[in-house]
Amino acid sequence: MALWTVGPGKAELRTEQLPPCGDDDVEVRTLWSGVSRGTEALVARGGVPRSEYQRMRAPFQEGDFPFPVKYGYLSVGTVESGPGPHGPVFALHPHQSRFVVPQSAVTPIPAAVPLRRAVLAGAVETAVNVLWDARPQVGDRIFVIGAGMIGGAIAAVARGIPGAEVTLIDVDEGRAAVAASLGVGFAVADEARPAAAGADVVIEASGRVAGLQLALTLAPTDGEVIVASWFGDQAEPLDLGADFHSRRLAIRASQVGAVAASRRAHRSTGERLALALRLLEDPGFDALLGGTSTWRRLPDVVAALADGTADVLCHTIDWSDA
Repeated sequence: MALWTVGPGKAELRTEQLPPCGDDDVEVRTLWSGVSRGTEALVARGGVPRSEYQRMRAPFQEGDFPFPVKYGYLSVGTVESGPGPHGPVFALHPHQSRFVVPQSAVTPIPAAVPLRRAVLAGAVETAVNVLWDARPQVGDRIFVIGAGMIGGAIAAVARGIPGAEVTLIDVDEGRAAVAASLGVGFAVADEARPAAAGADVVIEASGRVAGLQLALTLAPTDGEVIVASWFGDQAEPLDLGADFHSRRLAIRASQVGAVAASRRAHRSTGERLALALRLLEDPGFDALLGGTSTWRRLPDVVAALADGTADVLCHTIDWSDA
């Protein structure tokens, strides 16, 4: 059983025939999958720009943008056949009850990581890459704009830097509870400028152009803003007037499709994902998990993604009875 998005806010579950396992393939029975609200919302509403149709394909995606498309990349399951040890694994695979992939496409989940929490591996891997790009140092004041799944994951990883002061910034005061659970500070966007005085690192993860605009006001002179968001088809203006030029600010994108340039020569994507899974041994990451739905409700989840009412945090899909 697999989820296909077939139109703006419209999805259906399709029965699919699995291909036979090759000598180097494994068959995985899915237990959990996670919904990446930012990117999957763009897909759900048909908001992937035409110029990005190829670059933004997910691993093992079927179909083409805008529709119909089988999309997703946060899957946790158990290997039931194929070479190597069988057991729980994470894979960058769309929402589907069973799938066959090369053994190299699955990563074992450490025994200390609960399987539902393991769906956050993609978010934590992104956080690792963002911080490799941002290169924070011991004792830095780090501000992350956007307290959703990605912003929260960045803050949670950054809090482990000795002496670092990490603050999440969001327009929703209710996100303060998430920040508290993660053990980091919180500020409401409208009141953030005094809180961010003396910022060393500013990271934008809000998914909104207004969040990037705020990041520019908070960045230190001669500093840069690391942009973790993908804005898709948003076409809102960004004001680069005022003091952007005089303070010599820079904007730099961080994208998880490739290992950050500072590590690319000696770290692989596989090593990066394995690191993310080890970091998930920390129970604090549970604060980034939202609600849960049975796989049968996936079409409703896609509708909520398209109309903006989906979980801000990581909504999980239970496949245990599929």
